[in-house]
Amino acid sequence: MIDVLDGAEIRTVTIVRPERRNALTPDGLDDLARAVREAHQPVVYLCGEGAAFCAGADLDIVAGLDRESAEEFAERGQRVTNEIERADSVVVAGIDGAARGGGVELALACDLRVATPDATFAEPGVQLGIFGAWGGTARLPDIVGLGDALDLALSGRVVTAEDARRMGLVSRIVEEPRSVAEEIAVNAPDALRIVKTRVRDRSSVNVQTEREAEAFGELVAANAADIAARRNSGEPK
Repeated sequence: MIDVLDGAEIRTVTIVRPERRNALTPDGLDDLARAVREAHQPVVYLCGEGAAFCAGADLDIVAGLDRESAEEFAERGQRVTNEIERADSVVVAGIDGAARGGGVELALACDLRVATPDATFAEPGVQLGIFGAWGGTARLPDIVGLGDALDLALSGRVVTAEDARRMGLVSRIVEEPRSVAEEIAVNAPDALRIVKTRVRDRSSVNVQTEREAEAFGELVAANAADIAARRNSGEPK
């Protein structure tokens, strides 16, 4: 269900269940978490096979859950999105086709969300009497703002890639999202790791700025020779 292809700078993680629009089972969630956690590359590219990114939780499984097992399934999904968010690697979601429910939540946990013009997004859980519980209610308003978050979560409506870009749900719309992962992967791995950590830090401003200065010092010390070489050859393009 989860296919992993390793390159030197990019690990490609593909959700492979196209007959179910890449809906995830509990085992699939565990495999996805492992694939992200064990990546040693500076960039992980997450995508879905076929005509969808991910339809979220497999509803055939959800329909058979009782209260206790449903809560455990939600916590399992939350562990996956936390793994993505906290990964040392920069995780880029390449979204082509439908992202629904938990599929949106997987994308929200990624560092960058890049869509094709054919991508669509929706949180349709309310139409079934449920909602996305893989961390979406926390991350969605943080990324798109309270108004758009409530609109998406309460209406269940489908939005286009351009709508998603307007509200900040996706960063770019391109024909080939992997090209953005490749663009990021050419940069210094230690800088990527530290910048991701610093930007995601939600401590107080004073704590953040102190950690920022420490991290900057660490990078300058580690990359002094490269900085000097670039200085002598001209500014980065």
